[in-house]
Amino acid sequence: MPVHYEMNQNTAIITIDRVANLNALDEAVIQGLRAALIRYRDDPEARCAILCAAGEKAFSVGADIKNGPKEMWQGVPSVGVVLDKPIIAAVQGYCVGGAYILVQMCDLVVAAENTRFRYPEAQVGFTGGLIAGCAARIPHKIAMEFMLLGQDLSANRAYEVGMVNRVVPTGEQLSAALDYARILERSAPLVVQTIKNFVGQTVPKGPAELAALARDPLLKVRDSEDGAEGRAAFKAKRSPNFTGQ
Repeated sequence: MPVHYEMNQNTAIITIDRVANLNALDEAVIQGLRAALIRYRDDPEARCAILCAAGEKAFSVGADIKNGPKEMWQGVPSVGVVLDKPIIAAVQGYCVGGAYILVQMCDLVVAAENTRFRYPEAQVGFTGGLIAGCAARIPHKIAMEFMLLGQDLSANRAYEVGMVNRVVPTGEQLSAALDYARILERSAPLVVQTIKNFVGQTVPKGPAELAALARDPLLKVRDSEDGAEGRAAFKAKRSPNFTGQ
């Protein structure tokens, strides 16, 4: 499996593991992330989650160019799966394109010293649009520089502009993220939930994020048992038997 899920006390650790492909995001990774985020959301014992990646060279080089995901937004925290519990990103090495979107939507970010953020989509010729949320999280001119020029942003520069919370020696990012997690585990869940929800309502959302948040429940309706029953009943010219599933 390209995504692993394990519990460390009351913290869920979600790990992207395609080291041979520099943790590139294909359909299996995105659906694995989605499943892991749903598991975290629904687990009453999990009070915090850490999103990390195997290897040292790359957190992820972004979408797999040869075998890209169908709907990358489905694996993005608080977009594909809406969360009312905190999630921390522990990042190392290259964090490129869509991988940065995963990090951007986390609540806290710990970056190893060797981290290099990059968003090269303007030079590649494609964007999913979720990157626009960057301008709501760091100063506008810095965000535009990052989004438009496709140049590396070092871990220290990311810290200076508020993109990450801590920079630590390479290899210590998960341990540092667990330090944050231990504090959150001991914190009042209802207060943490309320703050996260209020902040989610305060931070502006771009067009692509709003579209994804609307599309998710619509896909659930389309793919539901009731949807299949309605179509079958229409074809058979009978009354449908809806169950709410």
